Amino acid sequence: MTTALDAYLVAEAATVRDAMAAVDRGAARIALAVDPDGRLTGVITDGDLRRALLRGVDLQDPVAPILIRRYLSVTPRDGRAAALELMRARRIDAVPVVDADGRPAGLHLLQQFLEPVTRTNWAVIMAGGQGIRLRPLTDSVPKPMLPVAGRPIIERLVLHLVGFGLKRIFVAVNYLGDVIEEHLRDGSQFGARVEYLREDEPLGTAGALGLLPEPPTEPLLLLNGDLVTSADLGALLDAHVAGGFQATIGTRRYLHTVPFGCIERDGDRVIQLEEKPTLEREVNSGIYALDPSVVARMPRGRRVDTPDLIADLLADGAPVGAFEIEDEWIDIGQREQLAAARGVAT
Repeated sequence: MTTALDAYLVAEAATVRDAMAAVDRGAARIALAVDPDGRLTGVITDGDLRRALLRGVDLQDPVAPILIRRYLSVTPRDGRAAALELMRARRIDAVPVVDADGRPAGLHLLQQFLEPVTRTNWAVIMAGGQGIRLRPLTDSVPKPMLPVAGRPIIERLVLHLVGFGLKRIFVAVNYLGDVIEEHLRDGSQFGARVEYLREDEPLGTAGALGLLPEPPTEPLLLLNGDLVTSADLGALLDAHVAGGFQATIGTRRYLHTVPFGCIERDGDRVIQLEEKPTLEREVNSGIYALDPSVVARMPRGRRVDTPDLIADLLADGAPVGAFEIEDEWIDIGQREQLAAARGVAT
């Protein structure tokens, strides 16, 4: 989540007094100076202003000579985690978000990371699968309840959502759903309101959206219930809204090394031999942001898988975005992946 900018902006041609007013108005001890085209040309903090006044600078002097021109910034694609790491590493309290045209698009404040942030968006966790590939581990325990580092996977997801300010969480249950409900209960012990979408029969990876008790009024997060991740969910929602998308897919870079030498040829003639090449693809992470209009088209009680939903949107010409997840992400689908999440060698 970034801060609205108007209070922090000051014209590059403004006076020192104007800059002080912006610092005071924004209440974050920083002002952002922009040129007539709206491009960010420098920043100034209350400390910079105090030092300038001690040097004899007058309140009516132009602020331009004392602006910090070599400022630190992040892009709109950088998530909260990247901004927090930068602020911690450089011991600063704020970092502007600057777009490709050099214009300020937001402002990350350290205090926002330290204070609870509340979002009114809902989240839906799909937790009804049978976990067939993990049997016999899932014979009596549903896959989302398998522990990783002492906590069930689904508990980790709920806490992660709460950490990004999402407090109303729906959990779609079917296979051994009573085990999940008994553990999460109403969610109050985790700082959330947890409600259940009970599938009488498996409805796929998106069909439970048709069971929501009321339509959402804001973009909704949809997550697979077998993920261990530290994805920046707030940044995903922000990117979804900023891009004007009807659906946004959280993506992840996937590298696969072919264990053989690969050839390219023209007929019978070898053109190139590449030994054990690494192929890179962008894959679906199982995390989505969906507009209310997309949720509204979901039929009640009918099986729908998310890839089919996305395919229908694309066929209709609806805008579908992608948001790359650079943070930790493991899909607990097989024993090897579960072992990796647990830090156990296979």
